[in-house]
Amino acid sequence: MKEILHIKNMVCPRCITAVENVLQEMKISFEKIELGQVEINQELNDSLRENLSKKLNSLGFELLSSGKSQLISEIKTAIIQQIHHSKEPLTVNFSNFLSEKLNYDYTYLSRLFSGVEGITINRFIVIQKIEKVKELLFYDEMTSAEIAHQLNYNSVAYLSGIFKKETGMTLTQFKELRGSNRKGIDW
Repeated sequence: MKEILHIKNMVCPRCITAVENVLQEMKISFEKIELGQVEINQELNDSLRENLSKKLNSLGFELLSSGKSQLISEIKTAIIQQIHHSKEPLTVNFSNFLSEKLNYDYTYLSRLFSGVEGITINRFIVIQKIEKVKELLFYDEMTSAEIAHQLNYNSVAYLSGIFKKETGMTLTQFKELRGSNRKGIDW
């Protein structure tokens, strides 16, 4: 019988590889692994579940058990997946996106998230977007206008204002800081 495991702190492709390695090491057969969840081909007994949980914890992950913890993990995973790994910008706002993806009313999701995490979903989204902006600025592959478009900001000025509020630097200052720390290979 198949079971879906929800795993907290899976935020990147390397995380998927790390979890996959643990499952293979423990000889737990799985169907697929995505950010935040794994579909396994068996039900885990208590001993095996506890052992898996310990191994995942040692790598910085957490095997979730309660429905509310799983739902919060799914909210975070959906946001991270959309902001950091999706190539296409959202065509709807995040509240509609999350409601449709998770099949819950956004008001419920928002209250649950805020109550457990201590920040709003919108604040979590802003934090993730700023991290993505930093990444895109660091690699200097996109213009500020392209970054603003990709992250669904109406203008570079609006993005720049939020970036300055969050980091204390303008987009240009961050780019310059990035450039000053770079060392050539022949130093």
